[in-house]
Amino acid sequence: MGLRFYQVAVWAYVALYIGALALLAIGTFGLFGQERDPLAGVFLMPLGLPWTLLLDDVPPAEARWVAMTAPLANLLLVAAVRRHFSHG
Repeated sequence: MGLRFYQVAVWAYVALYIGALALLAIGTFGLFGQERDPLAGVFLMPLGLPWTLLLDDVPPAEARWVAMTAPLANLLLVAAVRRHFSHG
């Protein structure tokens, strides 16, 4: 049961991450007739915690990339922990 919960949780997180990236693209570039929105990436912020808390020290040009890749860093860390503690 533990492995099944892990898989569902990881795939749900991946789906949220892809959705947040899609909303960022739609809001940033005004796709599908939407107005451009400077807050389009707001859904990436909680997905990337705790790494997005470092954005205060990052220049604005790089802050976008940190916000976009922070959830990916969390996924990689979860995968590394899973691999380290797996039995078999």
